[in-house]
Amino acid sequence: MKAFEDVLSVVRRHRTFLVTCHCNPDSDAAASVLAMVLALKKMKKSAVVVNEDRLPDWLKFLPKAGLFKKAASVRPFDYDAAIVLDCADLERIGGVKKLLIKGRPVINIDHHVTNDRFGLVNCVVPKASSTCEILFGLFERAKVRLDRGMALLLYAGIMTDTGSFKYENTSSRTHAIAGELMAFGLKAPFLQEKLYPGLPVADMKHFSKLIYEAQLVLGSRVYCVSIPQRTADLFSKGFDLKEKVFTFLRNVRGIEAVIILNEVNSGMTRVNLRSQGKMEVAVLAQQFDGGGHRKAAGCTVRADLLTARTNILAACAKQGKAL
Repeated sequence: MKAFEDVLSVVRRHRTFLVTCHCNPDSDAAASVLAMVLALKKMKKSAVVVNEDRLPDWLKFLPKAGLFKKAASVRPFDYDAAIVLDCADLERIGGVKKLLIKGRPVINIDHHVTNDRFGLVNCVVPKASSTCEILFGLFERAKVRLDRGMALLLYAGIMTDTGSFKYENTSSRTHAIAGELMAFGLKAPFLQEKLYPGLPVADMKHFSKLIYEAQLVLGSRVYCVSIPQRTADLFSKGFDLKEKVFTFLRNVRGIEAVIILNEVNSGMTRVNLRSQGKMEVAVLAQQFDGGGHRKAAGCTVRADLLTARTNILAACAKQGKAL
C-alpha cells in the first residue's frame, strides 16, 4: 500500500515524535498510540505521548500505559514530526493542537470514513476494522517484529472496535490478524475481563436508574439518553458509562439507533451515536462538525443539554424520513 510507504518514508527521515490520538481515548485509540511508540522504539526512534485527557482507569493495564501525559501538564517541546492516530480531524486532539509545531510534518493514521485528510501524509483506511488493524499492516511493511506487548495492544484495539468481532467492520482479514496476534500467547479470558470490566454494585444502581429513564423517541425507533454532569459524577472513576449504555440498549429489539448526550458544561454537550439499521450516524454527526463511521459517530454541540437534545433529534428525524 502506497500510504504505508509514505508514512514510513517520513518516519525513517526523522528521529523524535509527538504521538497522540483523539480526546477521551478508547481502547483502539490508546492501544494504537502505545503500539506505535513501541514500534518507533524498535526503529531506534523516540516519542512522547500526549493526550487532551488522562487514560481511563480501565485501560491502565495496557503495556506502557504510563507513557500517556495530559496535554495541560506538558510544556511546548521540540520534536521532528507528529503522529496522530484514530482521529477523524485535527480538532479532536483538543489541547494537543497547541503543541504542534508549524512546519513539522503530521502523519495521520485512521480508519474513520469521515477523516478529512489533515496530515502531510494520510494513511486512512475506512475498510479497516480499527486503527490497530491498520498498524498491523504498517508494522508488517516496516518489518518491525512484534512482541507480546505489541500483540496485546493491537488485539485489544481490534477486539473492542469490532465489538468482540460482531460488528459489520469485522472481515476475514480481521480474523486472520487476530489469529496471528493470539499466537503470542494472549489469554482471551484475561482480555475480556480487562476490556469489559464488571459493574460495581453502586454503579449498577445508578446505571439501572439511567436506563429506566432513557427515552424511546421517533416512533420508538431511537433510544435517547441524556446524562447531566451531576449524574455522570455519580459513577466511579473507571466506569465506562458510554459503552455500557450502548452495549445494553443496542440489544433492544427494533431499535435503529442509540443517542447519548453528555453534558460537558452549561454551554457544551458531547454527543455519541450508534446505528443498528440504515441510519448513517456519521452523516448526522457531520451536521454538527463531528464525524466517525456509518454506524458509530460523535460530535460536540455548543449548547446546553436540552437544546442539544432538541437539535440532534430534529436532525435525526429529518434523516429518518429520507430513508
